[in-house]
This record gives sequence, structure tokens and C-alpha cells, in this order.
Amino acid sequence: MGVPKKRTTKMRRDRRRAANNNLKSAVQTIPCANCGAALQPHRVCPACGHYKGKKVSAGKAD
Repeated sequence: MGVPKKRTTKMRRDRRRAANNNLKSAVQTIPCANCGAALQPHRVCPACGHYKGKKVSAGKAD
């Protein structure tokens, strides 16, 4: 039986494991504090453009 000559690095091992991950969880959503639209955590609301109670970009409604 073959024996590895060199140790597999953590990066190579984790990259190999991540490529075959079929157990990915569903995308988490939270309601926007300003308009109530569903959005991902730590992201600007695509509907109104608010983040943490401040207007940071133009949303679709503008």
C-alpha cells in the first residue's frame, strides 16, 4: 500500500473537502429594519438601500 511522501497542507485538504460539499445550508434571510423586505445579513437592502439604519445606496424604489 502506498504511503504519502509529503504531508497534505490544510489549504489543499480543505479545498478538496469544500468542492464536494453537498450539505450546503439554505441562504439565511432577515427582514429589513426600514422597509421589511427580505435580505441577507450584513448586506445593503436591495429594495430601499439602507444598511444599519442609514441610507447608503439607491434602492430599486428610488
